[in-house]
Amino acid sequence: MWWEDLTFLHWPYEPAEVQALLPEGLTADVHRDADGHEAVWVGLIPFLMRVGLPGGRVIPRVGVFPETNVRTYVRGPDGTPGVWFCSLEAGGLPATATARLTYGLPYYWADMSITRGAAEAGSEWGYDSVRRWPGPKGAHHRSRVRVGEVIAEEDVSDFEHYLTARWGLFSRFPGRDARRGRNLYAPVDHGRWPLRRAELLDLDDGLMAAAGLSQPTGDPVVHWTTGTEVRIGRPRLA
Repeated sequence: MWWEDLTFLHWPYEPAEVQALLPEGLTADVHRDADGHEAVWVGLIPFLMRVGLPGGRVIPRVGVFPETNVRTYVRGPDGTPGVWFCSLEAGGLPATATARLTYGLPYYWADMSITRGAAEAGSEWGYDSVRRWPGPKGAHHRSRVRVGEVIAEEDVSDFEHYLTARWGLFSRFPGRDARRGRNLYAPVDHGRWPLRRAELLDLDDGLMAAAGLSQPTGDPVVHWTTGTEVRIGRPRLA
């Protein structure tokens, strides 16, 4: 698949708040800044998804759609780092159903659109989403960002790697009751994001609250990228 025209919006949260959302066996991946303050970062990430068949051909009609993720960063029982998705909005119903059934990911079908700009400094991009199924219906997202300057590969900080360079995902495949659910892990392979600085111009979001998070405070850390190719492997028990 290809994740394209992507905005990263990240806010810090107290580790205990994020940990409360995770299933048993996963631990919030805490980042410690230069001043020694610890936080777990949560991302609100809208982009365009293209899903391909083996050989790289995009699946006709249903293989291109917008997506918006609420995600955070965790470690598995053996310390393996990865992404935990609190929710994933998708503009395609087949993708929503498939991801729920195969990976146990909390996908939601939504009406979505992207107002396209250009991959150059000063260009503006907009993302809109309103949830359709399953509920809570009406959970929404609207954002507008301005693209900034390119970050040279050698200037990408350890913190920016923490936010963007993740080589696996965790999910919870439900059982008949919560105690019988199973944690899954799937490897993720992707190139380095060609990151740019970016500026948040406008935000009206209900997805963070729908995921069980408190309203974020302060300005987010914002990046924008043209995207990269992504491959996700078969899930296995974590």
